[in-house]
Amino acid sequence: MPGIGLSSNAGGPDGAGVGPDAVPHVFGSAAIAPVVQPLDETTNVKNINLLIQLRWIAVVGQVLTIGFVHIVMGVELPLMPMISVLCGSIFLNVISQEWLRKQTDARDRELLMLLLLDVAALTAQLYLSGGATNPFVSLYLLQVTLGAMLLNARSTWVVVVVASLCFGGLIIFHRPLALPPEMADHLFQIHIIGTLICFVLDAALIVVFMTRIARNLRDRDNGLAALRQQAAEEDHIVRMGLLASGAAHELGTPLASLSVILSDWRRMPTLASDPELMEEIAEMQADVQRCKSIVTGILMSAGDMRGEAPAVTSVNDFFGELVDDWRMARSSGTLVYENRFGEDMPIVSDSALKQTIFNVLDNANEVSPLWIRVALERNGDQLVLKVSDMGPGFAPEMLANLGKPYNSSKGRAGRGLGLFLVVNAVRKLGGSVAADNRPVGGAVVTLSLPLSALAIGAHRHVR
Repeated sequence: MPGIGLSSNAGGPDGAGVGPDAVPHVFGSAAIAPVVQPLDETTNVKNINLLIQLRWIAVVGQVLTIGFVHIVMGVELPLMPMISVLCGSIFLNVISQEWLRKQTDARDRELLMLLLLDVAALTAQLYLSGGATNPFVSLYLLQVTLGAMLLNARSTWVVVVVASLCFGGLIIFHRPLALPPEMADHLFQIHIIGTLICFVLDAALIVVFMTRIARNLRDRDNGLAALRQQAAEEDHIVRMGLLASGAAHELGTPLASLSVILSDWRRMPTLASDPELMEEIAEMQADVQRCKSIVTGILMSAGDMRGEAPAVTSVNDFFGELVDDWRMARSSGTLVYENRFGEDMPIVSDSALKQTIFNVLDNANEVSPLWIRVALERNGDQLVLKVSDMGPGFAPEMLANLGKPYNSSKGRAGRGLGLFLVVNAVRKLGGSVAADNRPVGGAVVTLSLPLSALAIGAHRHVR
């Protein structure tokens, strides 16, 4: 009897500028499709590794079975040919392990090839030990089960056909077992016992390894679901970005007209003689200038300001100026800035990152107008920015759905896009966003960014 060693080894304003209908679907299923294949191939590598483990178990079981049948039961077996097949299985396992160390993906054809090699090894062992009369012939079902679990339909049918042909061939071509005379009267009982052992073996291997293979397949499906969710979110951002860019283009002309009109008003003698009116005109000019700065920032983030070279700054200067600009724009003196970054380093000034952090600060200021703290730190090769407030904190459902669109506790339609945009902008830089409630009250939002993504010369596709 061949024994266990015969197992398989496969192993934004509405209506402004450009509307949503004009947005190309660049992040939908067509964009995900190229990622699906690497996911499948990575899963194949995991399954091949699992089934290499299965073959090692099988090799040990084969040695024990051959030894028991030959020594204890006294059945004469062709030891040298059977050991040669066993050594072939060991060699195949070693080669497979070495191959896996150099590979990050595997296709269905590698799995199919390994399954067929195992069918061949099983056939060789059965040929040497009684052919189709050997109760372990039902181990072919294990190969078929593995194929159905791991391969596509066409490859699975290849395994079925090959295994069936091998089984049929063993009915005619095999080496009969040389049984001791005293076993002649108990052949049926021995066959039933062997069949029982094979059934238990088959069932145990299927349950243990199929459970682990199914877990790998679930992990692949979860990864694909996460990619689809990310693509949907990015598609949403593209639409919002085009709407914002269109709105910025449309707002440019009226803002410029307002700026000219206000300048003319300041020079009119009738108005210039009224100090109170001049003060209000100055405030209006400041607000118009702020609106123009916001519009310019949107256009730069959208890639429309191509003529300007990226400004070179440093971490300390960038975040120091960012805090000063926010304080000035919001007329707020409640922000506490703590810079614990350490040794300064040069980076590229990124308007999109600046607007992202402004978004976090605006959210904090809305719920905690009396106190906000911004702490800048360095953790290895990561830049960590923590924004704390003394507001009511995040509801549990908001923390559970952090980064999802329209996830807001403000109870108004269209709200909840702030953190959604922040999470996706930071993710584009290779970073992450975390949120939590402070033990003393309020909330803290933590932005972690790889310094390599901010360094001069880094090739980023943030917008």
